[in-house]
Amino acid sequence: MKFIGIVGTNATKSTNRQLLQFMQKHFSKKADLEVCEIKGLPAFNQPQDRVLPTGLKDLSDKIEESDGVIIATPEYDHTVPAPLKSVLEWLSYTTRPFIDKPVMIVGASYGALGSSRAQNHLRQILDAPELKARVMPSEEFLLGHSLQAFDESGDLIYKDKATELEECFDQFLLFVDITNQLVKNHGFQAEQNKEFTWEKATEGGNN
Repeated sequence: MKFIGIVGTNATKSTNRQLLQFMQKHFSKKADLEVCEIKGLPAFNQPQDRVLPTGLKDLSDKIEESDGVIIATPEYDHTVPAPLKSVLEWLSYTTRPFIDKPVMIVGASYGALGSSRAQNHLRQILDAPELKARVMPSEEFLLGHSLQAFDESGDLIYKDKATELEECFDQFLLFVDITNQLVKNHGFQAEQNKEFTWEKATEGGNN
């Protein structure tokens, strides 16, 4: 399987980037994981032509062509970082590559909670009508105290968390297979989601 891993921050130093890089190496025999950055991408500005800037178009194409997406998000002020939200806004407003795409959410934080509130918010965002991703349910990989979590080789030193991550990843592989079976004959609804706009949704209503 071919997966895309999105580093959910534009920070130069990020333990969420380290987490995805560890997953890329650790699970290389099970899947091909490409780690993608959102650094340097422009802030969402709702252009009238609905055309993606070059860097975002490249990311959209990679998501579209992948079997699944893994998003590693930190937690800023109890939610996801603004650059990650901006990327999702761009994609929901234009190409909508997340529709019916299997998604796994992971997160690392310097404290003990491991981005739990940000992950919950990200699930809600990915369920929006313009995104409609298939987020893996009932699994939450939270890496707390992440500054001390990796050795010089980039390996995860918390053996219990490494085992937990292995189980989560194996479940994601199965989830991707199940999702593909579910959406195989789901073309009509997927097309409806692609064409959804709030303008159409409010036609004839009272504003």
